[in-house]
Amino acid sequence: MGTFLRVLILVTALAHVPVAAAFAEMARRLGLPAPWAIGAIGAVGGVALFVGRSGAGLTDRRRSTLFLRLVDIPFFIHWCAAIFAIFPSVAATIAIPWFGVPMSVYMGAYLTGLVVAGYGILIRRRWFVVKNVTLPIPGLDPKLDGLRVAHLSDLHIGAITPKSWGDRWVRAANEQGADVAVITGDLVTSGVDFHEDIAAVVGGLRAPLGVFVSMGNHDYFGEGEPLISLLEERGAAVLRNEGRVLERNGASFYLAAIDDTWTRRDDLKKALQARPQGAATILLAHDPERFLHAAKAKVELTLSGHTHGGQIAIPFLARVLSLSHLTHHFHLGVYRKGPATLYVHPGLGTTGPPVRIGVAPAVVIHTLRAA
Repeated sequence: MGTFLRVLILVTALAHVPVAAAFAEMARRLGLPAPWAIGAIGAVGGVALFVGRSGAGLTDRRRSTLFLRLVDIPFFIHWCAAIFAIFPSVAATIAIPWFGVPMSVYMGAYLTGLVVAGYGILIRRRWFVVKNVTLPIPGLDPKLDGLRVAHLSDLHIGAITPKSWGDRWVRAANEQGADVAVITGDLVTSGVDFHEDIAAVVGGLRAPLGVFVSMGNHDYFGEGEPLISLLEERGAAVLRNEGRVLERNGASFYLAAIDDTWTRRDDLKKALQARPQGAATILLAHDPERFLHAAKAKVELTLSGHTHGGQIAIPFLARVLSLSHLTHHFHLGVYRKGPATLYVHPGLGTTGPPVRIGVAPAVVIHTLRAA
């Protein structure tokens, strides 16, 4: 984490070079003295604030609403705007001879970034959708045709993503009347301060065949065991390399989950060892990179999360132009390997900067069809 933070601090410092020019231009237009000094002070202050906030943010703790609204949210809007401004600023600097670049270009880039970041942080990440996805499953018993699964993932409930948001997601899922409800990991951002809130949210999920949870890497960014106990006290089944046989319309299927892969707790073989012969299998695996192993083990459907669809993507092109597409082979939506199917959930919460652009948070309802 230390190396990662150092890289982020370097990127932040570089991003504040055009920000310094933007601040200087704004100061000049306001008629303030020493505009470049003002720009430099503003840029240095932005980097210093990032250093302070990054250290404090390693463990998610409860903070006052006033502090969140007056410090955290404005800071993240500024930081995202600074990162956004890098690209048009560099393009303008290359395209126009250095001494011919008007400072208004840098100011415009930063101000545009503020608008984009403000939308992504204040509006888009709050505005979730209910998404219906039909999945043809080869070999599914016809008696299970129409089985509906409410799929939530990557809640990341904490200071920036409050319990009230989780309650809204759960209400939306419950209104769909799915047969079974699942959460594919990362209920936590980090730490343990919000375990009670998370358990209360998950405890509100309702489905006739039960509520099932798999663990993600962030769920162990702190102590995971207390969270597991709280979830099970609220009626959810936390599956850790294990499964359950469930029945609908006289036909049974096997619902299993592997534990977190990042901390090497996952064991697919153990999760499937109680699978009845010939039973269709749904596997909860937070990290979608385990899909190929699941396909090889003849798992019909794998449900995953983890990637958030990148959180930032080109609108309407998130499948092909997003941050997660650069780092994950399976990063959003439906994938197939022979008769096996994978669905990667776009997530509901956020990690890192609390921003979403082009990737809507979603409560997903899967309808399984015999094929």
